[in-house]
Amino acid sequence: MAVSRTHLEDLYARTDDPWDFRSSPYEAARFEATLAALPNLRYAHALEIGCGNGELATRLAPRCDAYTGIDAVPAALDAARAAVPKGQFVQAFLPCELPEGAYDLIVLSEILYFLDRPGLRALAEQLDFRWPGAVILAVTWLGPSGNPLEGSDAFKHFTASTTRDGIPAKPGDPRHRIDLFAPLGGA
Repeated sequence: MAVSRTHLEDLYARTDDPWDFRSSPYEAARFEATLAALPNLRYAHALEIGCGNGELATRLAPRCDAYTGIDAVPAALDAARAAVPKGQFVQAFLPCELPEGAYDLIVLSEILYFLDRPGLRALAEQLDFRWPGAVILAVTWLGPSGNPLEGSDAFKHFTASTTRDGIPAKPGDPRHRIDLFAPLGGA
């Protein structure tokens, strides 16, 4: 990770909603655009990497038979568990081995720019190897993040590290991009 666990925990020490996911019109529109970009109405099992306080999960989980979210921060996971009681939540700090599951959807919503280049490569390789049949949805903030890698650079490195074909969703808000990465080789 390019961003330390301490930094993330400090963000959540003040509030369980450090990015105003619950009240921001921008975030509400981003969540709706994220769901609109999904190619299927239903999924068997979704994995959301960097689920935060569960605000996207409240919208995504009802479209899935099973939902798993991971985050590094216990306070974020407590809020996510309260928001989506039927979800499974795992504490993990990337790069790490991701939790087992037969995922057909993997969501990377504004998480890539928290990683460094080796972490992005490790994540892409793990996703390609372990879940070749999954659709990957990446949502990337394009404004300044204050992290060592900005969103567009992190996205380019992830794209170069995966063997999947990526296609951008229809253009929307210029502050972020939404891309779908297809399953590998007919999986």
